[in-house]
Amino acid sequence: MAATPDTEAQQKPIEHTLLFIDGKWEESEAGGRIPVVNPATGEVFVSVQEAREADVDRAVLAARKAFDSGPWPRMKPNERAQILWRLGDLIQRDGEELARLTTLENGKPYAQSQMIDVRGSVKAFHYFSGWATKVTGATIPLSTPGDYHAFTQREALGVCALIVPWNYPLSNAAWKVGPALAAGNTCVLKPAEATPLSALRLARLAIEAGLPEGVLNVVPGYGPSAGAALAEHPLVDKVSFTGSTQTGRAIATASLGNFKRVTLELGGKSPNIIFADADLEAASAGAAAAIFSNMGEQCVAGSRLYVEEPVFDEVVARVAAIGASMRIGDGFDPETQVGPLVSKEHLERVTGYLRSGVEQGATVLSGGETVGDRGFYLQPTVFTDVTPDMRIVREEIFGPVVVATPFREVDDLVEVANDSPYGLAAGVWTQNISRAHSMSRALRAGVVWVNCYGVFDPALPFGGFKESGWGREMGYDVMQHYTENKSTVIKLG
Repeated sequence: MAATPDTEAQQKPIEHTLLFIDGKWEESEAGGRIPVVNPATGEVFVSVQEAREADVDRAVLAARKAFDSGPWPRMKPNERAQILWRLGDLIQRDGEELARLTTLENGKPYAQSQMIDVRGSVKAFHYFSGWATKVTGATIPLSTPGDYHAFTQREALGVCALIVPWNYPLSNAAWKVGPALAAGNTCVLKPAEATPLSALRLARLAIEAGLPEGVLNVVPGYGPSAGAALAEHPLVDKVSFTGSTQTGRAIATASLGNFKRVTLELGGKSPNIIFADADLEAASAGAAAAIFSNMGEQCVAGSRLYVEEPVFDEVVARVAAIGASMRIGDGFDPETQVGPLVSKEHLERVTGYLRSGVEQGATVLSGGETVGDRGFYLQPTVFTDVTPDMRIVREEIFGPVVVATPFREVDDLVEVANDSPYGLAAGVWTQNISRAHSMSRALRAGVVWVNCYGVFDPALPFGGFKESGWGREMGYDVMQHYTENKSTVIKLG
């Protein structure tokens, strides 16, 4: 892992601030700009062109033309695979710059930007390059009278609108762009307005890798304008969105105009359950990492901690001590473990939840305070004495805030753990293998981690139950979401 860039390297000019449409760097037609704020300082350090409806339309038309008459869907699968593998290599080559951009715009520690965002993106493009040659159909024996040859084939959907969040701006883009392109689709990528820089850099690397013009377009913009225009556009065939459940509902509604295919990876309020027989040191460290890593700004955050009553005090004290000991600071400081939250608005939202918890009677065991007068820093926070009706228990906070509750009976625990509109992830810590399996079956979540937390891999399908979304990212499953199944029947003789 490369060392943190020095001050001079951190302050290098930002190369790409224009829209990327049809293989060219373009100005916004309306001339709008998006200020990009460094969360560590609270200061604007660059601005990028803001895509609005007319710009989105240009990008969609470029993607439409590239799909309908361009070379990408017609390339041999191994040719597409080679380009995607090369893109992964280029991300690895430029990993230091991509990590720098990610830390500048998001605030996360530089080492995490490299290990999670950059490495995760390299792995995603390398993995999905392999699927380009493996999207296959089947022959179907028919019982209908007559002699027929029947078969299915999976075909690319067309133009895919890919809307990614600000918490993992590069790796979330890779999760969507990789399978969409492997299947032969063309794309319009809209990064979050807070974190557009790594996506624009990705566009440059895509062209260097050999991606034809119009296949990948990048349009930074605000959700109500650029995002809504993509979701409503009649020439878009699919929308893949990661973000809030509220916005997901709006996208699902907007997609009904032409019945777009939709994948939604939405909010979470994940239970993390520690039994008394668990390795308490490992479980406590895992529980702390589940909520405090990435500043708690992750949809799978283990934000509801349930601990078996005999060890509750010990475990919660351990988690609180870990949170209190974590070094808070600028993401470019190599000692930093917890960076700033992404924006002033988000910090205000999270601290509003802290106030709500106290007002409703919860106890702040540790943390709960903002840090410094510059940037958007918040101490890792542990709440106890919580009740199921509290907002901090019911609603997604999306910050380094965990609510801890003791339990006695497993049946009651399962009911409480599943008592949420969300169903994205869950954690179980136990040395009882039968209990591990039974809990995995009982928990209503798209992924259950046992004696670990937050383990991801491009081969592992990821997505949620209930209001945590529709469909899956990654793995074989995601390729089905970027293709359509066509049946063909040929009469013989």
